[in-house]
Amino acid sequence: MKLYPLTFEPIFKERIWGGTKLKTYLNKPISSDITGESWELSTVPNDISVVNNGFLKGKNVNQLIELYPNEFLGAEVIERFGTEFPLLFKFIDAKQDLSIQLHPNDELAKKRHNSFGKTEMWYVMQADENARLIVGFKENSNPEEYKNALENKNLVAILNEVEVKAGDVFFLETGTIHAIGAGIVIAEIQQTSDVTYRVYDFDRVDANGNQRELHTELALDALNYNITEAHVQYDSKINRSNKVVDCKYFKTNIIPLQEVYIWKKTKEAFTVLMCTQGEFELEYNNTISKYKMGDTVLIPAILDEVLLKGNATLLEISI
Repeated sequence: MKLYPLTFEPIFKERIWGGTKLKTYLNKPISSDITGESWELSTVPNDISVVNNGFLKGKNVNQLIELYPNEFLGAEVIERFGTEFPLLFKFIDAKQDLSIQLHPNDELAKKRHNSFGKTEMWYVMQADENARLIVGFKENSNPEEYKNALENKNLVAILNEVEVKAGDVFFLETGTIHAIGAGIVIAEIQQTSDVTYRVYDFDRVDANGNQRELHTELALDALNYNITEAHVQYDSKINRSNKVVDCKYFKTNIIPLQEVYIWKKTKEAFTVLMCTQGEFELEYNNTISKYKMGDTVLIPAILDEVLLKGNATLLEISI
């Protein structure tokens, strides 16, 4: 039986900073008022996504890889990453500021946590008025200045805050200090990793009065103390795959879809489409599937052409 475009049961994560926009804005079936994340496609241990459509419904991603390694992942992916699914896809709702944090590179993450590092990108889907992000330092810094600011609870003063709007993209290499600010919904693409070094959490406490764990010492040699240019500019030509990010871990394009687009790819790697605005239909093998904002669909490597119809904005992610 042939593979087909696959969707998965979202995995919801309650967070101290989470809210309700995943339900009110993206129509996700959340049951909590502090849901911060919807993991759309994951193979993080204990959080492995399960298919929710077609004859493979109920199978998880690792089972699909075992059954159809080349057809599902693609030869290029297997050559570079083996049979480990290399990416994690999320929608994030920040009702409050996230902690100030960073992620280690592959070398440190492997040594300390037996994990991939965490290179990631953000696509801003919705932003309240005056919403902002923290990305990197205002000026080139150093361990001494950083530690002094941290000890004096003055860290934000030396960090780069950026006001954002829908459509903004930020590419965060490992080591970049960052935080998603309150009032923002984001689509996030990242390496398969759940390793985060939290360095400042605004001294807030949970419902039991406990502060969250900080990773002050681990962060010191993982930080990039130099200014980083994370804000990405890109074209938005209609019915085209416009390049947004091209790094060694993933490639992200944006497709502003209007009416009809014959979408093609190679058979060397899977592709994921995340719908960030509007609605669309996907036609393959005389079967039509409908998707809307907040949906995520994986096109297995073996499929090299589908027909897209509708008016939508799609993130197209591949290896």
